[in-house]
Amino acid sequence: MLRYELINRELIVSRTARHVYRVSAILSIALPFLVAAILLKDIPPALAPFARPLLFLCVFGTALTFVGMEVFLFQFDNSKVLKQVVWFGIMLIPLIGAPLYYFLVYLRSDILREACERTRASAA
Repeated sequence: MLRYELINRELIVSRTARHVYRVSAILSIALPFLVAAILLKDIPPALAPFARPLLFLCVFGTALTFVGMEVFLFQFDNSKVLKQVVWFGIMLIPLIGAPLYYFLVYLRSDILREACERTRASAA
Protein backbone atom coordinates (compact mmCIF):
# COMPACT_ATOMS: atom_id res chain seq x y z
CA MET A 1 0.00 0.00 0.00
CA LEU A 2 1.24 3.49 -0.81
CA ARG A 3 2.15 5.59 2.19
CA TYR A 4 1.56 9.10 0.88
CA GLU A 5 4.20 8.74 -1.84
CA LEU A 6 1.93 10.54 -4.29
CA ILE A 7 1.59 13.57 -2.02
CA ASN A 8 4.48 15.93 -2.56
CA ARG A 9 5.67 17.97 0.41
CA GLU A 10 5.27 21.18 -1.58
CA LEU A 11 1.55 20.48 -1.99
CA ILE A 12 1.17 20.79 1.77
CA VAL A 13 3.73 23.37 2.94
CA SER A 14 4.33 25.71 -0.01
CA ARG A 15 3.38 29.36 0.00
CA THR A 16 0.51 28.71 -2.40
CA ALA A 17 -0.76 25.85 -0.25
CA ARG A 18 -0.67 28.10 2.80
CA HIS A 19 -2.84 30.68 1.01
CA VAL A 20 -5.24 28.06 -0.31
CA TYR A 21 -5.64 26.49 3.15
CA ARG A 22 -6.18 29.93 4.70
CA VAL A 23 -9.05 30.71 2.32
CA SER A 24 -10.43 27.20 2.79
CA ALA A 25 -10.33 27.50 6.57
CA ILE A 26 -12.15 30.83 6.46
CA LEU A 27 -14.77 29.37 4.12
CA SER A 28 -15.28 26.38 6.40
CA ILE A 29 -15.83 28.70 9.36
CA ALA A 30 -18.38 30.66 7.29
CA LEU A 31 -20.29 27.53 6.24
CA PRO A 32 -22.57 27.15 9.31
CA PHE A 33 -23.54 30.81 9.14
CA LEU A 34 -24.35 30.56 5.44
CA VAL A 35 -26.40 27.40 5.98
CA ALA A 36 -28.31 29.09 8.82
CA ALA A 37 -29.00 32.13 6.63
CA ILE A 38 -30.25 29.91 3.80
CA LEU A 39 -32.46 27.83 6.10
CA LEU A 40 -33.91 30.90 7.78
CA LYS A 41 -34.40 32.57 4.40
CA ASP A 42 -32.54 35.56 5.77
CA ILE A 43 -30.65 36.35 2.57
CA PRO A 44 -31.51 39.61 0.79
CA PRO A 45 -33.07 39.05 -2.65
CA ALA A 46 -30.16 40.80 -4.35
CA LEU A 47 -27.71 38.25 -2.89
CA ALA A 48 -29.91 35.17 -3.31
CA PRO A 49 -28.43 34.17 -6.71
CA PHE A 50 -24.97 33.98 -5.11
CA ALA A 51 -26.04 31.82 -2.16
CA ARG A 52 -25.78 28.42 -3.85
CA PRO A 53 -22.36 29.00 -5.49
CA LEU A 54 -21.07 30.38 -2.20
CA LEU A 55 -22.48 27.35 -0.40
CA PHE A 56 -20.62 25.08 -2.83
CA LEU A 57 -17.38 27.02 -2.25
CA CYS A 58 -17.80 26.74 1.51
CA VAL A 59 -18.40 22.99 1.35
CA PHE A 60 -15.42 22.56 -0.99
CA GLY A 61 -13.27 24.68 1.33
CA THR A 62 -14.32 22.59 4.31
CA ALA A 63 -13.39 19.37 2.55
CA LEU A 64 -10.07 20.79 1.34
CA THR A 65 -9.14 22.02 4.80
CA PHE A 66 -10.04 18.69 6.38
CA VAL A 67 -8.07 16.61 3.89
CA GLY A 68 -5.05 18.93 3.83
CA MET A 69 -4.78 19.16 7.60
CA GLU A 70 -5.22 15.40 8.03
CA VAL A 71 -2.39 14.75 5.56
CA PHE A 72 -0.22 17.30 7.36
CA LEU A 73 -1.03 15.71 10.72
CA PHE A 74 -0.21 12.16 9.61
CA GLN A 75 2.74 12.90 7.34
CA PHE A 76 4.53 16.08 8.43
CA ASP A 77 3.58 16.97 11.99
CA ASN A 78 6.54 16.20 14.22
CA SER A 79 4.87 16.82 17.58
CA LYS A 80 4.43 14.18 20.26
CA VAL A 81 2.10 11.27 19.62
CA LEU A 82 -0.37 12.22 22.36
CA LYS A 83 -0.71 15.72 20.92
CA GLN A 84 -1.34 14.24 17.47
CA VAL A 85 -4.03 11.94 18.86
CA VAL A 86 -5.73 14.84 20.62
CA TRP A 87 -5.67 16.96 17.44
CA PHE A 88 -7.01 14.05 15.42
CA GLY A 89 -9.97 13.90 17.79
CA ILE A 90 -10.47 17.66 17.58
CA MET A 91 -10.35 17.56 13.80
CA LEU A 92 -13.25 15.13 13.81
CA ILE A 93 -15.48 17.92 15.14
CA PRO A 94 -17.39 18.99 12.03
CA LEU A 95 -16.70 22.40 10.50
CA ILE A 96 -14.45 23.75 13.23
CA GLY A 97 -11.83 21.08 13.98
CA ALA A 98 -9.73 21.38 10.82
CA PRO A 99 -9.73 25.22 10.79
CA LEU A 100 -8.65 25.20 14.42
CA TYR A 101 -5.81 22.85 13.56
CA TYR A 102 -4.84 25.11 10.64
CA PHE A 103 -4.70 28.29 12.74
CA LEU A 104 -3.24 26.79 15.92
CA VAL A 105 -0.84 24.08 14.69
CA TYR A 106 -0.19 24.24 10.93
CA LEU A 107 0.71 27.94 10.79
CA ARG A 108 3.09 27.57 13.75
CA SER A 109 4.80 24.36 12.65
CA ASP A 110 8.56 24.11 12.18
CA ILE A 111 8.19 22.51 8.75
CA LEU A 112 6.14 25.43 7.48
CA ARG A 113 8.60 27.90 8.98
CA GLU A 114 11.50 26.12 7.22
CA ALA A 115 9.61 26.18 3.92
CA CYS A 116 9.01 29.92 4.30
CA GLU A 117 12.69 30.53 5.04
CA ARG A 118 13.72 28.48 1.98
CA THR A 119 11.32 30.49 -0.17
CA ARG A 120 12.76 33.77 1.12
CA ALA A 121 16.33 32.54 0.64
CA SER A 122 15.69 31.47 -2.94
CA ALA A 123 13.94 34.75 -3.75
CA ALA A 124 16.89 36.81 -2.48
